[in-house]
Amino acid sequence: MSGRQGGKKKPVKAPKKDVKEMDEEDVEYQKKRREEQKALQAAQKDVAGKKGPLVGGGIKKSGKK
Repeated sequence: MSGRQGGKKKPVKAPKKDVKEMDEEDVEYQKKRREEQKALQAAQKDVAGKKGPLVGGGIKKSGKK
């Protein structure tokens, strides 16, 4: 390190990403994903109100006798 270079160096800037043009398939895919996310969030909301474990595993036993 020379005397003039002290402290942190500036990070290298990443190049700007090109704006993608979305065709009909991409639009449909995005719409389908949003609907799936909404359904998943609704299901999680329904389950959140209920108490108890989702899986009835019970007491775990070891293989030793």
